[in-house]
Amino acid sequence: MFDTKFVIIVREDLANWQKLNVTAFLATGVASANPDIIGQEYRDRTGNVYHPISGQPIIVLAGDQAVLSKAQARALERGVTASLYVEEMFATGHDAANRAVFAEFAPDDAKVVGIAFIADRKIADKITKGARMHP
Repeated sequence: MFDTKFVIIVREDLANWQKLNVTAFLATGVASANPDIIGQEYRDRTGNVYHPISGQPIIVLAGDQAVLSKAQARALERGVTASLYVEEMFATGHDAANRAVFAEFAPDDAKVVGIAFIADRKIADKITKGARMHP
């Protein structure tokens, strides 16, 4: 059992490719900020080496725009640094453009399509209240 939860919430009305894209991007954000959650490299029986992955399960949840906005507000209120993906980032093509469009919004007007974080289990449960397991 882990003392923390690694959680990703994606907006339920996205196309499948968008959900997968957002989930992948957000997971890299959390992992880069928390390198201690990354396990050891993998080796198959013949000795081929594969990248290490998270040693902790990642919980993927879904919710509507209101759930995501509340999760963002709760994370900010609790001082939990999160990875965040806003709707307008789908129209950009690279990291600098993503950061530029992201900077145009504040928490009260951002159209959040995904949020990810790692936090103490009880805090994570409070932040994710209203979200449900992704189908």
